[in-house]
Amino acid sequence: MSEQSGSNRRDFLKTTTAAAVGSGLASGWGVIPGAHAQGSDEIRIGLIGAGGRGAGAVADVFKGHESGVRLVAVADMFGDRSGQALKRLSEQYGARAAVKPEHVFTGFDGYQKVLAVPEVNYVILAAPPGFRPAHLEAALGAGKHVFCEKPVAVDTPGIKKVLALSAQANAKKLSVVTGLQRHHQAGYIETMKRVHGGAIGDIVSARAYWNQGFLWKRDRQAAWSDMEWQVRNWLYFTWLSGDHIVEQHIHNLDVINWAKQGHPVKAMAMGGRQVRTDKAYGHIFDHFAVDYEYPDGTHMLSMCRQIDNCANSVSEALVGTKGTAQVDKYEIAGATSWKGDKDPISPYVQEHIDLIKAIRGGVHVNELPHTVDSTMTAIMGRMSAYSGKAITWDEAMASTESLVPASPQLGPIATPPVPMPGQATN
Repeated sequence: MSEQSGSNRRDFLKTTTAAAVGSGLASGWGVIPGAHAQGSDEIRIGLIGAGGRGAGAVADVFKGHESGVRLVAVADMFGDRSGQALKRLSEQYGARAAVKPEHVFTGFDGYQKVLAVPEVNYVILAAPPGFRPAHLEAALGAGKHVFCEKPVAVDTPGIKKVLALSAQANAKKLSVVTGLQRHHQAGYIETMKRVHGGAIGDIVSARAYWNQGFLWKRDRQAAWSDMEWQVRNWLYFTWLSGDHIVEQHIHNLDVINWAKQGHPVKAMAMGGRQVRTDKAYGHIFDHFAVDYEYPDGTHMLSMCRQIDNCANSVSEALVGTKGTAQVDKYEIAGATSWKGDKDPISPYVQEHIDLIKAIRGGVHVNELPHTVDSTMTAIMGRMSAYSGKAITWDEAMASTESLVPASPQLGPIATPPVPMPGQATN
């Protein structure tokens, strides 16, 4: 969920330029050239996926802009979710969130109806990740600028589709910012600038952790079909979330990739389902540990866990030849020590400020390349843990297994078995 920020408009304007220069708007691991004029200055939002993250993203847009932004269309699989989101947003933001009833859509095809609303020029994709490639394809096909939540896919076919869509976004000069908000977080940006400037020398090892307790669960209702139950509890099904290593731990993996300016070439992992074993939690794992190897031989220790009453850590650390960096704390120790300041604004707000500033300024930005790399890094780790085998990047990219049903519809759908290392294929 988005963080709260007490910053006023002067704070927003003061920090926007610096963050945009150093943030993920420099997409991939370098700068994307090119600019184009957008036209109308008003941002008219179409929201696809009205859960907590989707409604939170709309609120983040409003927090960053006192005027010139409106919510004009909403789609969610389920009408009660759209209704709850619109009620909360209308109570907080009044007319800016007053969506016409005829622009509120439900069902698997609701996203297409949002994209057909002529006023929409800024699309927020916040449905479960399994739907992300299809929704992104439709949004770019409709000529919309996109804020796309992470991860961008749950399997290799989805990754390959998004790679092609990234090229399409570049060709059409459509801007895409993704939900890896650390690229818009002042402390991370400054820390990474120093790391890339040689403050800790050459990176020789890294650590990435997301260890926490249980997350939410929605109890199954008698009227729900298998599909409705799974979609409402999307975290717990690999075809919808990618498992928590992909859906959540991607943030930490992305930070290490950012520091290394590239992705690992191999993963050897283990994991399992030790505590969260009830069928109500679908079939995903509750813990992973991965040894990732980069092309230069550097190793990253990756851990993620969702088990109550255990040691928690959401963090990223680097060890270099001249010092160390605790990236999440904005700390560098070594020949030259440094400690960054507290972030002046929530990165969840800043990422929308940066994207809208780029659109209004006619600057083309595309964060899909590094988000694809970090999503695939997580998928490769999951493949290794599920199968019990060491998996190379090339092997992971060669996978043809598609986890997402070709034509999803409400009704029966089996829960896949819990993957068993040594028996599962990936």
